[in-house]
Amino acid sequence: MSTEHPSITRFREEHARLGGTGDVVILPDSVHTAALAAEALGCEVGAIANSLLFDADGAPVLILTSGAHRVDTAKVAAAIGVPSLRRATPDFVRTHTGQVIGGVSPIAHPAPVPTYLDPWLRRHEVVWAAAGHPAAVYSTTYDELAAMTGGTETDVE
Repeated sequence: MSTEHPSITRFREEHARLGGTGDVVILPDSVHTAALAAEALGCEVGAIANSLLFDADGAPVLILTSGAHRVDTAKVAAAIGVPSLRRATPDFVRTHTGQVIGGVSPIAHPAPVPTYLDPWLRRHEVVWAAAGHPAAVYSTTYDELAAMTGGTETDVE
């Protein structure tokens, strides 16, 4: 019997269904910040793709940003044509992603979520993103992230 968290299992299934090529890594401790994840993986913080879910007047918006950046919510809201982007509550995140803050993956959500990608992530040959749980990450590339999420490239700073 598997002891893997169900959200990681759902991620693995969706990742395989979409033809993902990266490896899922379960880290010994939760790595809920880009800096902690980068330290654990031995990579630059900029190679961490933070999956940040925002509330756009009740609709979810997912922004995949380099761990080296902070999202300028007013700039991104204007760029994507929504009135505002607010920090999502934990319940909002769980409802729209099926995952918890710190473990939101770019894929494997209950329903499609509009997704935007920080072009800065292109600078890294390997990008690491959450795999459905705060202690799980996976390796990918910018192009694979774009293909798997259907995301639109958007400057976030």
